[in-house]
Amino acid sequence: MPIGLRILPRERAVPADTVARFRALPVANISDCMARLTAGGPRLRPMHQGGAMAGPALTVRTRPGDNLLVHKAIALAQPGDVIVVDAGGDLSNAIIGELMLAQMVRKGLAGIVIHGAIRDSGAIARQPFPVYAAGVTHRGPYKDGPGEINVAVALDGMVIAPGDLMVGDEDGLLCVPFDATEAVLAATEAKQAAEAKQMAAIAAGTHAAPWVDETLRRLGCEGL
Repeated sequence: MPIGLRILPRERAVPADTVARFRALPVANISDCMARLTAGGPRLRPMHQGGAMAGPALTVRTRPGDNLLVHKAIALAQPGDVIVVDAGGDLSNAIIGELMLAQMVRKGLAGIVIHGAIRDSGAIARQPFPVYAAGVTHRGPYKDGPGEINVAVALDGMVIAPGDLMVGDEDGLLCVPFDATEAVLAATEAKQAAEAKQMAAIAAGTHAAPWVDETLRRLGCEGL
């Protein structure tokens, strides 16, 4: 099977119960619990009406402006999957539009991420199915290949392996590696609980932040 035109099986995927718990957590807090080192780049923004995304990645690497293998990925995807497309970040031609969106909604997928462009942006913006992309163009895609399914891809330095967890909200996207999901989930749920207590203290007027002055003194700030 030649490199550049191949469809591989996905050997593992984050389980549904883990996905459901991540969906309730802000991406910002997940990112904090991953040392703030991982990101898919500021170009990848939500194009849909709004709402969180979470699901195991089904990855596609394709020639910029070509969506042949994306069509095949939609056919192969299982309910709850997030299709992640590395189209090289090129915005000359759209990778998906309204018709392909309808297919993904009908199949019960959890979302799509495109390091490239979309079209029919108005229709996409009026519906809740999660779509993240780098831009918009009216120019349609080619359908000639090459491309690969279920290989590791990288979006602005964020590496995604097949079956890794993809999460997204209004702040952007994050990939949680398969082997790290349980540890990241535990840390993020603990952070979420701590923030809930902090919000309650703010509402009650009892919140204090002594660490601010402590840090300024350590840095030798004048005027304290």
